[in-house]
Amino acid sequence: MGLEIKIPAVGESITEVTIAKWLKADGDTVKRDEVIAELESDKATFELPAEADGVLKIRVAEGETIGIGTVIADIGGDGAASNGAAPAAAAPAAAAPAADPISKGEENPQASNQSGYGGSQAGSADTATPAAAPAAGEAASGGASVEMKIPAVGESITEVTVAKWLKEDGAQVQRDEIIAELESDKATFELPAEGTGTLRHAAKEGETIGIGATIARIEGGSGASAAPAPAASAPAPAQNAPAAAPAASASTSYATGTPSPAAGKILGEKGINPNEVQGSGRDGRITKEDAQNAQVKPAAPAPAAAPAKAAPAQQAAPAASGNRNVRRERMSNLRKTVARRLVSVKNETAMLTTFNEVNMQPIMDLRNKFKDKFKEKHSVGLGFMSFFTKAVCVALKEWPAVNAQIDGTDIVYNDFCDISIAVSAPKGLVVPVIRNAEELSFDGIEKEIQRLAGLARDNKLTIEQMTGGTFTITNGGVFGSMMSTPIINAPQSAILGMHNIVQRPIAENGQVVIRPMMYLALSYDHRIIDGRESVSFLVRVKELLEDPTRLLLGV
Repeated sequence: MGLEIKIPAVGESITEVTIAKWLKADGDTVKRDEVIAELESDKATFELPAEADGVLKIRVAEGETIGIGTVIADIGGDGAASNGAAPAAAAPAAAAPAADPISKGEENPQASNQSGYGGSQAGSADTATPAAAPAAGEAASGGASVEMKIPAVGESITEVTVAKWLKEDGAQVQRDEIIAELESDKATFELPAEGTGTLRHAAKEGETIGIGATIARIEGGSGASAAPAPAASAPAPAQNAPAAAPAASASTSYATGTPSPAAGKILGEKGINPNEVQGSGRDGRITKEDAQNAQVKPAAPAPAAAPAKAAPAQQAAPAASGNRNVRRERMSNLRKTVARRLVSVKNETAMLTTFNEVNMQPIMDLRNKFKDKFKEKHSVGLGFMSFFTKAVCVALKEWPAVNAQIDGTDIVYNDFCDISIAVSAPKGLVVPVIRNAEELSFDGIEKEIQRLAGLARDNKLTIEQMTGGTFTITNGGVFGSMMSTPIINAPQSAILGMHNIVQRPIAENGQVVIRPMMYLALSYDHRIIDGRESVSFLVRVKELLEDPTRLLLGV
């Protein structure tokens, strides 16, 4: 009985996927870990690897949507036996000359499995040559190679981007030496070498690959670089053979110009021919984002009459002077995730913002009086953020709905305050979390903020340090913002926005005086927080900040 291939769990909230494309045909011989299909959910596209060697039997058709855990294929037979005998593999190949060369068409499955590391052997019909090439490569390398795969870096992360190779292809590396930086939609990770030897890249910088995919190999011994030499000379006799045609077409994959199901639907609604869209996905595949960004080309103007040919030259606009350079950069996974989540919050919550202002003079006086002694005792400066964090924690205890969140049809109330602090990092906005901030002292909060901000600047924040907050504070005032309507950090229900401090005239005890004033903005989800609660929460924060002794006395 064959091995059943089931749809794996690809994300916490994903319950079904679509078979976007079968990369292997029914009846093809596949190798373990070879990608056999592309699965598409409402959030991302995933690759499905084979779980064993053998013959693929497809159960579910392309384009069909199925649930997690459903069996979509079987892998049966002895994969080693079907692939190992060269005469047996050559016979059916000779009997079927009319086979489609694009449907994974090398007659010898072993030859296709060697492309990329043992030289270009995909086009050779000589079954003996590919079998000999790996043996020669192993002999030259002086030892077995270590295949490095992308490790699991988080519960909901299914793919990463090779942000930077720290070691070049062919470089000598030591075990546990950092060879690359990987970037997900949430954080940046370092990839250590799993062995000692010569590094061979299997993915390019900027390429996005799935968890479990091979990113590199480490070949044993310093002489491993000589391994490709015998294999490189092997295909020479077959260059003039008819089998060379499929090899030449390998640069243009079957996926090139093919839209995913979601992309095809969008293009159809827009009336755009897929041939007019440049795909940015795997092997040139047209993704959902490509389809959304595609524009209908204007119709070609009718040819003008002969006497009017000189008119465009006479009416042409003057050529623009100066630099007209345009740069295009790939959007990072972090930036794509931030964009997607912000749009989702705007669309899925009843977001509303209420404002108030606070007189910062009492806090400034207190800071000026004790900041030197505070730093001398605690080795950290006394900033505004600790006052705001303490005031927020007190107000959250009094108005628990602001510290709650919606989970389906339930409201989840938190009896603790995990305060997320928005930080502008080099690669984008990140939100590290201060755990149990209600239990920390002023110096404890300042030290934790300093520690998390340093990790953010160095791109060393972990996923655990950025998830699980119950309320967020963001400070646009450090950049000069006077007023804003911050967007809620889902799945939280509220966010407090701080702004710049400006000397403004206000009425105080019947007289007009100049005071350092700051506008505060509380954005909240009106589905769970009523107007009375939101306004009362912000007024309570204002009272605590304008009389900071309340924070010290707990009143």
